[in-house]
Amino acid sequence: MINRRQAPAIKDAVNFDIQLKPLEQFRLDNGIPVYVVRSTEQETLQLELVFPAGSWYESENLVASATNFLMKNGTSKHSALEINEMIEYYGAYLNRGAYHENATYTLHCLSKHITELLPTLQEVIQDPVFPEQELAIFIQNMKQKLAVNLQKSEFVANRHIDKYLFGEFHPYGRVSSMMAYDALQTESLRAFYQQHYTYNNCKIFLAGNLPDNMVPLLNQYFGSTKWNGERHNLRPEMPVLPAEEKKYRIFNDENGVQGSIRVARAFPNRYHPDFPKMLVLNTIFGGYFGSRLMSNIREEKGYTYGIHSQLYNFRQAGALNIQTEAGRDVCEKAIAEIYLEMNRLREEPIPEEELSLVRNFMIGSILGDLDGAFQVIQRWKNLILNDLDENYFYNNIRTIKTISAEELQQMARLYLVPEDFYELIVI
Repeated sequence: MINRRQAPAIKDAVNFDIQLKPLEQFRLDNGIPVYVVRSTEQETLQLELVFPAGSWYESENLVASATNFLMKNGTSKHSALEINEMIEYYGAYLNRGAYHENATYTLHCLSKHITELLPTLQEVIQDPVFPEQELAIFIQNMKQKLAVNLQKSEFVANRHIDKYLFGEFHPYGRVSSMMAYDALQTESLRAFYQQHYTYNNCKIFLAGNLPDNMVPLLNQYFGSTKWNGERHNLRPEMPVLPAEEKKYRIFNDENGVQGSIRVARAFPNRYHPDFPKMLVLNTIFGGYFGSRLMSNIREEKGYTYGIHSQLYNFRQAGALNIQTEAGRDVCEKAIAEIYLEMNRLREEPIPEEELSLVRNFMIGSILGDLDGAFQVIQRWKNLILNDLDENYFYNNIRTIKTISAEELQQMARLYLVPEDFYELIVI
């Protein structure tokens, strides 16, 4: 019998043997690859279609995001309202998203309703007509949203720091504008759709409690024909052209009471051997609530409600970005403290107690991220879309568990050098 008076032993997260749940793979009759993680815990499923249709491939600004958004807003058979009503009738939701490299359509629903929902999803993917009135509404709404956001210092800061890091004409640094929205044309959207949303550019990621006839259903709606024809898209080479000047101060709102701070530098992406090591150092530096930046600038100095740093893990390039909002009168002081914490990491070895805490936090976060089929399929999707395999996942785990304070100090001396960082305050 369990002794309820005695607390069970605490097991550190680093002692867990983390395993990435295996992935099932097959192809539809027309060759579309399907990746599956099954689960019987709940009567739900997630079906995601991924296309190489992000901003990297557009020749006109905003065409990728506008195309992705408006595919759902009308087919030859149904209006945007009718499509939404058909999806909502079954308690489902259909999300879409356009990013730098890829664009997605994701259906979440009860497993028992997938038969009724797949015809609607097929229509959206294979038969959008891009109605003129829907494009006009989209342009009007997005311009209004942009006008509001341009009054916010954090929005302006995010736009500018990306331009400084990658160049204003690079997909990672390119930003929206009123002029770009006004320039959108239905013909451009249709041409982009025809080039990128084709059967041979599609990958399907499926997770959850799948009905027994799931494979025949997928073949019926997405695997029986070579829909939209066959297009081969070469990934264009686009050079990163960072800004030459490193220090910027922008006055955006004379009545504003706080400023948005961005301190960032270029950094190798996930294919570089230093990337897993830097994930650990970044967590210590500013990657979680107990980080050095939070302890100093939030807890001790009270300059901000929150500050964090993150690694951009884009396909073509990377960056390290520190961001926070602080009172206008303490923005310069906050930046000085950021550099002070960089110096501490370069000059002082990280105590073993702090390193152990961060190891457990990171491993615990990964354990949480693997809780359920929907989370697991996202891990696999990130690996597959970046031409990686499970060895990359396990290598990151190994790095978290074994990296030494000396190695982290070496990373800090290499990458946390203030002179290498762009410095921006938007007030």
